[in-house]
Amino acid sequence: MDVIGECMRKVYNKAVRNKVPEIIEAAGNKCLIEIMSDDELLVELEKKLSEELEEYRKSRSPEELCDIIEISMRIAELHGVSNSELEKIREKKNIERGGFSKNIFLVEVDEQ
Repeated sequence: MDVIGECMRKVYNKAVRNKVPEIIEAAGNKCLIEIMSDDELLVELEKKLSEELEEYRKSRSPEELCDIIEISMRIAELHGVSNSELEKIREKKNIERGGFSKNIFLVEVDEQ
């Protein structure tokens, strides 16, 4: 953090949700943003996904799960996969390989 006069500057350098700059300014603060290309944003969202997963691990918060879903959906879009296509892929995997509702934990496999 840099102290400038009586202001403190916090450097974030991370992707944020669309309304975050408005929220910051509504609170009476100023922020500097840049609009990234899709390729640049993809790199940052992949970092953000790891960050949000760690936050979820610490908090177990449904809000953090929502962040993970939102980021995952945008990453899919950047790869050319729509939200409806992503849901179809999820459903197909669920049909073919099942979900996680039975709490199964695979310990080992004896291969023939």
